Amino acid sequence: MALLLREALGDSLRRTRVSQSRTLREVSSSARVSLGYLSEVERGRKEASSELLAAICDALDVPLSDVLFDVSESLADRALQPAGADVMMPGGYAGPDAAHSESGVETVDAALLNSDPLLAQESLITQETRVVIPAPAARALAAA
Repeated sequence: MALLLREALGDSLRRTRVSQSRTLREVSSSARVSLGYLSEVERGRKEASSELLAAICDALDVPLSDVLFDVSESLADRALQPAGADVMMPGGYAGPDAAHSESGVETVDAALLNSDPLLAQESLITQETRVVIPAPAARALAAA
C-alpha cells in the first residue's frame, strides 16, 4: 500500500507537534483552524491547502520547507522499501505482520533483545520493557 502525500504530511506535522509537547488544541488555536480539522489533517484524512499548511507551520514555529523536506524523505524511504516489507512508519503504520501497541509503537520480541549479552541481564530488560528509538529529523540526516 502506497503512502499518500496527505498521510506523510500529517505524520510530519504530528511528529513536530508532539516533539514540542503541544496539544492539538494549542496548535489549532494558534493556527486559527478547528481542532477537528487539524486532527483530520494529522491523521492524513484531509488534504490541507497551502494556506492551511503555512498557518499550521507558523503555529508550530517550523518552516514549511522543513516539513516538506521531511515529507519528501519519508516518501523516498517508503519507495525504497521492498514490496511487502514490514516497516514501522511514522504515525503508526506497520507492515501486515508487525506487532504494535495502540500508540503506534512497534514492539519487539524479548527473545530477540535477549540474544544480545548486554540486554540479556534481567536487571536491564524484561518481557515488559519497551525500547523506543525516535527517528531523527530528516533535516538532521541531510546535514550528516
